[in-house]
Amino acid sequence: MSNPSDFSNIQIESSMPKPWEMERTFNDVLYDWMNRAPYLAIAVFLHLLAFFALNAIPWNQLEKKDQKILQAEAPPPPEEQFEEPEPEPPEEIIEEPIEEPVVQDSEVVEEEVSDVQNEVDSDAPESPFNSDQFNNVIGIGGGAGGGGGKIGGRRKGRAAVGNTINKALLAGLEWLKDHQSEDGSWEAAYFADNCPEERRSRGGDLANGKGEEVHDVGVTGLALLAFLGFGDTIREGTYKDIIRSGVDWLINQQDRDTGLIGPTTSKEYLYDHSIATLALCEALYGDKKNPQLKKAAQKAVEYCLKAQNYGQAWRYSVPPDGQNDTSVTGWMVFALASAKDAGIDVGKKPFEDALFWLDEVTDSTNGRAGYTERGGDSSRLKSLMDKFPASQTEAMTAVAVLSRVFIRNIQGEDPKKDELILRGGDRMLAMLPEWDKGGGGGGNSNWQEGDGGATNDMYYWYYGSYAMYQLGEKYWEKWKGAMENAILKNQRTEPPCYDGSWDPGGPWGWSGGRVYSTALMVLCLEVYFRYGRVLGAR
Repeated sequence: MSNPSDFSNIQIESSMPKPWEMERTFNDVLYDWMNRAPYLAIAVFLHLLAFFALNAIPWNQLEKKDQKILQAEAPPPPEEQFEEPEPEPPEEIIEEPIEEPVVQDSEVVEEEVSDVQNEVDSDAPESPFNSDQFNNVIGIGGGAGGGGGKIGGRRKGRAAVGNTINKALLAGLEWLKDHQSEDGSWEAAYFADNCPEERRSRGGDLANGKGEEVHDVGVTGLALLAFLGFGDTIREGTYKDIIRSGVDWLINQQDRDTGLIGPTTSKEYLYDHSIATLALCEALYGDKKNPQLKKAAQKAVEYCLKAQNYGQAWRYSVPPDGQNDTSVTGWMVFALASAKDAGIDVGKKPFEDALFWLDEVTDSTNGRAGYTERGGDSSRLKSLMDKFPASQTEAMTAVAVLSRVFIRNIQGEDPKKDELILRGGDRMLAMLPEWDKGGGGGGNSNWQEGDGGATNDMYYWYYGSYAMYQLGEKYWEKWKGAMENAILKNQRTEPPCYDGSWDPGGPWGWSGGRVYSTALMVLCLEVYFRYGRVLGAR
């Protein structure tokens, strides 16, 4: 027997089949697939789900496309229509040197204005001629300022005026600025004390021409309207500080309960109140978000409405006593119109009632409006009737014509269809402005020279200038030349404390004084750019 530990030669045989000899039957394969079936089904489902999900994505929208840029060009705004005065026949004009502030007495003024679009003095202070500010004034002044003033719509731009007129305007405004009191007012009687040292140092006397102290509210309103009419506001312009201090002073004079501005010590205090109301409303137009100013203007307007006679107009009493006159009515109409333009609701009835009164005092055969009776004379003091005869003025006709134009426009009616407007214009053509140097003191002991004779009526010239500008055509063409000659040739250039002012001539210069006359003449010269036209050349 061989050695038991020697296994190398031992052969072991197994009954198990060889790996390569193992066979798999169909049943074996089927069984194996059946065991895997759930997992395969899940995989197939997931693949199908992914397939459909991918196909659902809008791949074509994700492609980068060229960006289309749409360009729209807004149509140009309609060309602004600013109505300019009718051009005069061409004639040779001799311009003064720019350094000269005003026209000398020896010069004849026949200068083309708005029509020719002359450039203004480049050395002038910031002004509406070099600015797109707004402000337009109604009545005696009163802005703010599109398209040409309140009567024809708010103006959006300025017409240039000739150098002569521009210099006269600037000189007048500078005189008013230099004679404003520290509290913001203008004093009818004691304005001369405010003449600054710069003027005094050049020699000469302080300006004369005192007015009545009781009218400080009224002349302050007039001076403010001259600055507002120039185009400045409480917030903008060369004279904004002047305007702001003047407005503050007027507000401080107002009775917070009644709304009345100023004292009742004068019989004619409603004149002063209406002019001050007009100034506040014009200032409000340029600063509508000022709550203090809005409240003051609102209260002042309420007092005006309380003073109107039911179904008619105004005179001197509050509450009204049934008496009316055309002069006070004119101021009230424009104060209320300015309030309406500034956003204060006054309704239409006050204007309808005022028109009823104007119809009552206007002679339908010739267009002449009277002071308190149909076709009658303008108001005059008995003591001055001989010196300033009422037959030498059409002041009430001018008030009535301008009031009619404005009221008809507010009512949405065509002023050109009001025959009394054109007849009134014909009446004024026969009574053009003329500066008469004759006469004595005109009731003012402070006044000794140049107070003017029978034809001097600045009150008439102011209303007449605005009325005739509205009528345009032959009316404005003839009035314009006469107005310029009367006003520009007679502006004072010396002594220094007079420079830029106008002597307070005429039937009311003694009452308003030099501040009154200067403010009115500045307002006359602002007619070229303060109102748009409703009639005539449109």
